[in-house]
Amino acid sequence: MLLRSVEVCRQIRTHSAVLGGRAEGNATRQDTGPKQPPAAPPARLYLCLQELLKLYLSDNKLSSLPPELKGLRNLQLLALDFNCFDEFPDSVCRLPQLSILYLGNNRLYSLPSELRNLKELNTLWLETNCFTVFPKVICELSNLKTLHLGYNQIRSLPEELKQLQELKSIWLAGNQLTEFPPVLLEMHCLAVIDVDRNKIRYFPGLSHMEGLKLIIYDHNPCVNAPVVGEGVKRVGRWADSPDPEIEEDFSKVTSENNAEVTEEGQHSEEQQDS
Repeated sequence: MLLRSVEVCRQIRTHSAVLGGRAEGNATRQDTGPKQPPAAPPARLYLCLQELLKLYLSDNKLSSLPPELKGLRNLQLLALDFNCFDEFPDSVCRLPQLSILYLGNNRLYSLPSELRNLKELNTLWLETNCFTVFPKVICELSNLKTLHLGYNQIRSLPEELKQLQELKSIWLAGNQLTEFPPVLLEMHCLAVIDVDRNKIRYFPGLSHMEGLKLIIYDHNPCVNAPVVGEGVKRVGRWADSPDPEIEEDFSKVTSENNAEVTEEGQHSEEQQDS
């Protein structure tokens, strides 16, 4: 099975290179003859791989996939991370048994509506891409349990996300969140929340989230730590402090900020009077 996986990787990479106009082997060769149509991987290759369960195509400089990939009807895991995709490959949406999809470290900025056809998908990695808006079609993946969307440019999460009642972990590090996403407060089944390296200043209490096991909130300009239930691990500033001390520190910061605002207001009034 491993040898077959290596062969399909070689064939797809060759096919993608031809489609992109890149010659295999000698990159400086000048082709002065008439252009030949790209040679697709042989159909028999996909016929013999119909029982393939896992396919790793990571770090192969791929920018497209041949439509014949949809013939891998039993494929459960597909790794396409560290490639050059700027559009989601259409053939991936036609893999009915796919449950794990790695597409991190590409150039994606949107997802097709056909992604909803992946009814068995439970793990989706889309970290380090070019998303500026959370792709709402993800909210239609009712079986999703793990979602990685770290290191994009996302500023907020849609309310529709709470439809994912099976979601256990969400990884959102390195985005542009300025507040803790309110929709996450309604998702009591979440066990892991990662909002490391965002721009969140204040964290609401999370003690009502009975399923929560881990909250990662480090590298935010926050003035408090989230209050959590017993046994929940926190990773971030004040993580080891008792909650009353955290609340006291937060009250101090709030009082100081209010005092600064009051002083600035009085100073402005004095200038106007003079």
